[in-house]
Amino acid sequence: MRIAAFPKGYLEAMVLRRTKSVYEWIDEAKALGVDGLELHTGFLWSTEPGEIARVGDAIASAGFEMPMMCASPDFTNPDPAARAREIDQQAEFMRITAEIGGPGATCRVLSGQAHPGVPVDQGVEWAVDAITGLLPLAEELGIVVAIENHYKASTWQYPEFAQRPEIFHRIVDAIDDRVRFGVQFDPSNAITAGVDSAGFLDTVIDRVVTMQASDRFLEAGTTIDDLRQADGTLGYSPALKHGVIGQGLNDYDRIFTTLVDAGYDGWISIEDGVNGFDELAASAQFLLEARDRWFGGSHDVRVASLEAAKAAAAVG
Repeated sequence: MRIAAFPKGYLEAMVLRRTKSVYEWIDEAKALGVDGLELHTGFLWSTEPGEIARVGDAIASAGFEMPMMCASPDFTNPDPAARAREIDQQAEFMRITAEIGGPGATCRVLSGQAHPGVPVDQGVEWAVDAITGLLPLAEELGIVVAIENHYKASTWQYPEFAQRPEIFHRIVDAIDDRVRFGVQFDPSNAITAGVDSAGFLDTVIDRVVTMQASDRFLEAGTTIDDLRQADGTLGYSPALKHGVIGQGLNDYDRIFTTLVDAGYDGWISIEDGVNGFDELAASAQFLLEARDRWFGGSHDVRVASLEAAKAAAAVG
């Protein structure tokens, strides 16, 4: 298992205000002792070829890999022209993923926003068509497209269309490709969807190709039922707080047991730092210790379900 880091606490500064550069983050991340850095498309203030090469060189020079790209396409926009632009932009980020991350890197996709008035059946169709249409490019580039169980991108107006597990499963189950398409599992986003994170993992483990690790804590005096909305989701309630991984609501013993039993020995990216770099470092330490305890200290990148899919495709 290899460990990456994603500085969620810096998203506003790096993506929205652009007061902190990706180069500053790369330099800071050296103190974490991790193997790689998950990039966000918003960290790339320019997508000119020279700048992309410069970012890739900086990551490699710091001793890191770039295994995962965090992209946030909106494939459920009711405007056909807007959907087409989202598909084109996602293709560009897939190419950047391949350039910086190389073969086997993953580029995240989402379904899109829960735009008012878009029926579930229509949104599922649009998302499936968009993702399926991008898979030949993934094959050409040698990368994997990974859909995350998700809540809401920082630049979005509405929450995730496929936040609820039943909609997420409809999209995943409609896409047969298991070589170039899989699931990026985020346990804390399962909590915001109103379900048990380890239980949700059981339902997607055969499609998981990458994982983000984070944790959530309930404000004192608050229960999960207090936060539950009419549709069963929780969202990002102020009473549901970020914190050090392994100390919150996620049952990482169950999660790691499920991963190991399924032959998952791939990338796990730390999504933390909302409360400062010290907590990000503490979360990194938790993952480093978990690697020794649960994965036997392995630094491999081996996902049994993905390997089996590749073998089956080769035979076919």
